[in-house]
Parts: sequence; structure tokens; C-alpha cells
Amino acid sequence: MASTSTPLTLPVLPLDGEVVLPGMVVPLDLSDSEVRAAVEAAQAAARSTPGKPRVLLVPRIDGTYANTGVLGTVEQVGRLADGDPGALIRGRSRVRIGAGTTGPGAALWVEGTRVDETVPEPLPGHLAELVKEYKALATAWLRKRGAWQVVDRVQAIDDVSALADNSGYSPFLTTDQKVELLETTDPVARLRLATQQLRDHLAEQDVAETIAKDVQEGVDKQQREFLLRRQLEAVRKELRELNGEAGKDSAEESDDYRARVEAADLPGKVREAALKEVDKLERSSDQSPEGSWIRTWLDTVLEMPWNERTEDAYDIRGAQAVLDAEHSGLEDVKERITEYLAVRKRRDDRGLGVVGGRRGGAVLALVGPPGVGKTSLGESVAHAMGRKFVRVALGGVRDEAEIRGHRRTYVGALPGRVVRAVKEAGSMNPVVLLDEIDKVGSDFRGDPAAALLEVLDPAQNHTFRDHYLEVELDLSDVVFLATANVLEAIPEALADRMEIVRLDGYTEDEKVVIARDHLLPRQLERAGLDRDEVTIDEGALRKLAGEYTREAGVRTLERSVARLLRKVAAQHELGERKLPFTVRDEDLRDLIGRPHHVPESAQDPAERRTSVPGVATGLAVTGAGGDVLFVEASLADPETGAAGLTLTGQLGDVMKESAQIALSFLRSHGAELELPVADLKDRGVHIHFPAGAVPKDGPSAGITMTTALASLLSGRLVRTDVAMTGEVSLTGRVLPIGGVKQKLLAAHRAGVTTVIIPKRNEPDLDDVPAEVLDKLDVHAVTDVRQVLELALAPATAGAAPEVPVAA
Repeated sequence: MASTSTPLTLPVLPLDGEVVLPGMVVPLDLSDSEVRAAVEAAQAAARSTPGKPRVLLVPRIDGTYANTGVLGTVEQVGRLADGDPGALIRGRSRVRIGAGTTGPGAALWVEGTRVDETVPEPLPGHLAELVKEYKALATAWLRKRGAWQVVDRVQAIDDVSALADNSGYSPFLTTDQKVELLETTDPVARLRLATQQLRDHLAEQDVAETIAKDVQEGVDKQQREFLLRRQLEAVRKELRELNGEAGKDSAEESDDYRARVEAADLPGKVREAALKEVDKLERSSDQSPEGSWIRTWLDTVLEMPWNERTEDAYDIRGAQAVLDAEHSGLEDVKERITEYLAVRKRRDDRGLGVVGGRRGGAVLALVGPPGVGKTSLGESVAHAMGRKFVRVALGGVRDEAEIRGHRRTYVGALPGRVVRAVKEAGSMNPVVLLDEIDKVGSDFRGDPAAALLEVLDPAQNHTFRDHYLEVELDLSDVVFLATANVLEAIPEALADRMEIVRLDGYTEDEKVVIARDHLLPRQLERAGLDRDEVTIDEGALRKLAGEYTREAGVRTLERSVARLLRKVAAQHELGERKLPFTVRDEDLRDLIGRPHHVPESAQDPAERRTSVPGVATGLAVTGAGGDVLFVEASLADPETGAAGLTLTGQLGDVMKESAQIALSFLRSHGAELELPVADLKDRGVHIHFPAGAVPKDGPSAGITMTTALASLLSGRLVRTDVAMTGEVSLTGRVLPIGGVKQKLLAAHRAGVTTVIIPKRNEPDLDDVPAEVLDKLDVHAVTDVRQVLELALAPATAGAAPEVPVAA
């Protein structure tokens, strides 16, 4: 056994990624600051003691020091071969490292004890045999390398410890192997370890030589590519034999795929196609690229959940409760899901799960402005039905292969997103959310929307074929939920295959409920606040929804709530506000600034847009929901302005035609309406739609433009509380338009109290929430004359002294 001796105090010289064993002489670069510090500290300590400067060489692996180091003496300090300053250090003996201590210089000093490595003489018989074996192995290795001058030096070493440490010069040893040699303090165990390492290396060399010899016998000079492949195959074979791995050659691999296909629960036609591919795999050579294509295809087919299905939760009331708990409003979608589950339950009770080869899936399109909960609703539907949920983002997809997959002969071919969604879900009846289906584009790579026609057609998708799989995939049990902001952006053929459910936005009361029950708890958690620390009363939430945000959804409202809570949390951390705290509507201005959307009716009468003749308030539908739209009209000076109609505000062709119709109607019926239409003959008419950077189109601003022109000519103001929408004809008829619900919600948000709509749109009022209709005075009209009578203020109340003139 090794024993310890007198304690030593030495400066540490760390060796990054290197190991020095006793007896080795190594040059070290003094340009390294740690090496230089250790050598200088050793030199400073050596001035007061006899002998050469001494350092402790310690390996440092990934920032961690070894437990054992080597006492080294600085033999010489000078220049290395490349001219850099260096030191020649000789390893003397092992030192077991103890606690840190102090010493001169900038080096780290430690206490250590020298390890006694003496072996009693004479050597026992088994130890002598071990020494003989090591010398024989080392001699064989050195002769292969042609190092004849080193053979005699190794043969002359008789000390067991020195003989084992001599292996530190071996270049084939890794750093970890050298550290293991260093930390093995028993000389006999260390020699046994060095012998084993040398034996393993020679065995690896013999294997490599055997491989090279076997390969070379069957190869000529013109077959270099074949040579490389055979070498690779031989290396793999020898590695499997050495490591005892149950490796498979190509024949065994083919047998394995055949067994997997036969054991898998696959549909009949899929099994037949898979077995044909296994036959091809067995006939293909290892060098053929077709083999890798077949293996990848078989792996994909075997990973598909062909007969896996989740059981639907037929607790109709429970599903309805889940939807109500996770989303407020959106009654149309909730009713449709409830109907679907009820029908599925009745079909299942009567054994009608499959009718005509088709199952009872569903294809719904949720169309509405951003922020109304379309995407999050998909996950809630899956939760209510007890199904798996997968989201497929289609925004910006322009390649048809993203839907149908690539032909598998292409490099990097993959199945389409629909197949990958089913594979990811692990069942054949998931809820798949096709997000942003109206953002799908088309270019030279095809039209993804056209590829979706088969996927979303309940009459076809039970035999859907992906270009990669090329076998029929039954999608008839999948519930597809597509989301879109604008229905018009979806191709007509694709929209025809989906059941359209419109989400037109929330009323102010619904926003308050959503903020209170959903947004506020979520943002409190994200802000690191408890529910009892900060509360926001209903008045503050209502003001946030009505005056700080104006949107169809609740995204901006949630951001406003988050900003409010962050402000309160920051003030609390700064000591400016104590918790608990209740936010009221009068606190909002101090916390997050002034309101951004003050209703027109709440402004000073002189500052309202309709405070001068020629300005009317219309209603429009944008991609973000409904919105109010102001129309301004003016007449040019007869001396400076040219006659004719000028339109500004980025108007589309339909809207330009509506302006022409409005002007023609007033010119032909001016006398009847008691308007000075003579001004329209010689003076230019300018109609402008503010927010000129936003493109606008559509016929629904017809009566708004007519009202603005009539106000301009008569000098009568348009009532501030009135907004209108409707198409106008040359005879003055008010024709129906779309988006009534969104427009009425926008009028309600803007503080308008009176709305004019076409008579033929009166049935659309059934879709408008009752609380909105209660606060609006809706007039359904058939003629422009009724519009002017309702919208224009009496002449005595608001007549302007002069008609506005455009310079």
C-alpha cells in the first residue's frame, strides 16, 4: 500500500487539458499568466531554500482540478523553439493535494503530502510477469512506429512505478486515461492499468490492419468508391463484434421491417402497400439511394395512428360548461359544437358511426376580427370534446406541397402538414385548427388553398391521398376549425366547403365580463400579484374598454390591463403605493395616461367633426372589425376651381362609383329636396375620406356621401349622434349591405345613439346583442329622403352662414 510522508507547500501550476506524470520532462509556455505566476512564485520561494524551484503540476479538466498532482522542478527557464519564453519542468513524484494556503507571488499555494510509491524488492512472480508483459507490448508498439531508439530506454526501466508512468508519453491515451493513471497511487495497480490500455490500443490497431487487408484483397485501383464503402462496412462489422452489439445487416433490417409491418395494426390497403415496399427494400442494394427512401417511408407509415381514436366525451352539459368557463360570449360556436356532440351521441347509440364509408367529422370556419378568441377557441373545443388538439399555422404558406406533401423521390421529402398533424396528435379524430386560412398565398409552387379543397370536403376527405404517403387516409372523423379575419380573402370554392361561423366582436358589457373573469386573473399571475393585492372595479374596466381601447376583440384591452398592473407593481416596489389597492376609473389617468378614444358625443360641440356642414358619419367593416367612417364634402370657388368631382382617401372603384351616383341623384332631385343644385354645375365638388393612408372600397357609404353633400348644399349640420350605412341608387333607393352586426357594434363603441340602415337589412338585427340594441335607436329606411330627414338638423338650429369652399 502507498503511504504518505512530510507535508509540502507548493505553488499550483494548472495544466488545461494536459497531464504530466512523474519522470516526464515537458516544456511549458510562460506567456500563459497562470504558468508564469507559478514559476515566479517557485523561484521566489527557492531563494530562501536550497535546491531547484518546485511547483505542483495539477491537471485542470473543464475548470475542475484533479485530486492528485505531480511535484515538478524547474530545470531551466529560457526560450522555446518558436521564440516565446518558456520553462523546462521535470515531474518528480506524486503529491496528494490538501488545503489551500498562502505564499509569495500571484500563484495559488496549496499544502500537499508526497505519496510513497516504493515497491519491495525482489518483485513477486506475478509482478515480474506483469513488468515483462508491459515491456513486450511497449516494444511491439514502438517497433510498429519505427521508434527503435526508445525501445532500449523502456527495456532499461526496472522500477514498477517509473515503468507505469512512462506510458504518459503515449500519444494514443486520452486526457481522462492519463488522469486515471495519475490518480492511481498504487504502482502495481497503475502498471496493470497501463498494460490494459496498451493492450486495447494494440488490439484496435490489429483490427484496423485486418480490415485494411481484407478490403484490399478484393479491390483494384479503378474502384476507389467501392473501396471506401467496403471499408466503412468492415469497420461497422468489427465494431459490432467488439462491442457485442446486436447489429443488423441489410437482410436482417429488411426482415425486421417485414416483422414490424405484419405486427402493426394497419388497414388492408396500407398493409399491402407497405409489404410491397419491404419487397423492394429486400431487392435493393446497400448503395442504392432508394433504400433510404423506403426506410423513411416505412417509418412514417408505421408511426401513423391508423386505428387509434379517442372516445368523445358525450356529456353534453359538461362540454357546454367547459366552453362557457373558458370563453365568454361566442354563442354561435358553442351552440354548433353542442349540436355536433348531440348528433354524434345519437349516431353512436344507433350504431351509425360510419355511414357510406364516412364518419361524422365537421368543418367549421371561424371568421372574425383579430382578438375575438378564434384560435384559443379551438383548444377549448378539443377540451370540451375530450379530443387531442393540433394547431396548423397556414399564414404565409405558399407551397402546395406543404398541404399535400412532397413526392418521396425528392431530397428531404416530408408528408404534408395535415398528415403531420394527425401523426402528432396520435389519433385519427383530433381537433385540427387551421389558423389564418385567409393568409394562404399562391405562386409558381402551386396554390395551397386549392390543395385544401379535398381536405375540407366532407364528401371527399375519407379518401385523402398525400403525395408522400400515396395511400388513402381517412380524415372524415377529424374536426377541422379554420380561422380567418376576412371571409372575402378565402377562395369561393374553399369557403363553400366550410360552415361559416361569424364572430363579429364583443359588446362593452361582454368585454367587461371577459376582462374580469379571464384577462385580469391571467395578467395578475404574470405580474406576480395576488388577487387580494390588486383589484380593478367594474367602472375602471368599462372605461378601459370604452375609452382606452376601441377594437372588436380584447387583445388591446388585455395589454391595457397588463400595463395597469405593471404600473401598480412598479409603484409598490418604489414605495410610492401600498397594497392592497383597488383601481377605480378616476385612477386610470394617473396610472396609464389619458384616454385615446373619447366618443364624439362627449367632445365639445365646437370640436366635433360634424360641427360644420358637409361632414357625415358612416359605418364600415375592416379586417379589424367594424369602425366609424367620416365623409367630408366641399365646393370649390367658381373662379379658381375647375368643375367636376374630386375624390381622395384611397378609394376603390366601387366607392368612386357610389360618389358619382350620390352626386347625380342630388343634381336630378335637388329642386325636390330644396337644395341649391345650381352650385353643382359650375363649381367643383370634393369628397374626402379621412385616414387617407388606409384603402377603402365598397358601396355601403352611398347614403353617407349623399347626406354629406346635402348638408353642404343646404347649410344644415348632420346630427352628431347619427351614423348610417347603406348603398344608394340613382333613384334614391337605399339598398342592403353586409356587416350590419359589426357596424352596429362599432357605432355603440363610438358613442353613437342613432343608426340608419337599409330596410332590407332589418332581419340582420336579430344577430345584434340585445344590450346593444337597447342603447341604439335603429331606423330602417328605404329612401334617401328618409335618411336626410333623420340625419340633418333643422335649418334654424344649425344652418351655417356660408357654404364651405375648397381653395
